[in-house]
Amino acid sequence: MFKGTTVVCVRRGAKVCIGCDGQITLGDTVLKHNARKIRKLYDNRILAGFAGATADALTLFEKFEEKVQAQRGNIVRSAVDLAKDWRTDRVLRRLEALLIVADAEHTFILSGTGDVIEPELGIASIGSGGTYAKAAAQALLESTELAARDIVEKSMRIAASICVYTNDQILIEEL
Repeated sequence: MFKGTTVVCVRRGAKVCIGCDGQITLGDTVLKHNARKIRKLYDNRILAGFAGATADALTLFEKFEEKVQAQRGNIVRSAVDLAKDWRTDRVLRRLEALLIVADAEHTFILSGTGDVIEPELGIASIGSGGTYAKAAAQALLESTELAARDIVEKSMRIAASICVYTNDQILIEEL
C-alpha cells in the first residue's frame, strides 16, 4: 500500500470518472496540497491516475502513453505491454507506484508485479485511502442513482475524512 494519496475510478452507464486528492507527503509532512495525479491521454480518450512515488509514477505515465501511442489507443494491449515491461525491465521494476487506467470500455489497475486487473462492479481504487473510497463508491453505486462524477466526488470526500494521507483538494476527470 502506498501512503500519500487516494485515486478512485467509477463507471456508470456511458460515463467513467477518475478522482484523486492533491496531497503529497514525505513521512509525516505534507509537502503539497494540490498535486495533479490524474491525466487525460490519447486525445482525451483515456484517463490515468497514480499512487506511489511521484517521480516513479510520472515515469510510468510516460511509458504508458508511449504504449498507447504505439498501440493506437488500444488500452488492453497498452496495459499488458506496460505491465510486462514493468515486471521485466531492470530499471522499471524498481518503480514504486500503481496506476489506474480507463477508457470508454475498460478499467485496469496496473502494478509492478505484472498485474493487469480489471476490477468488478466498475470501481477501482489505489493508494492509502483507496479502500475507504472504494467502499463508499460501492455503497453509493448500489444504493443511489448518482452519476459517476458525483459518486467519485462523494467517495473521495469520505476517504479524505478518514485517511490522514488524503486531503479534500479533489480533482476529477471524466470521459
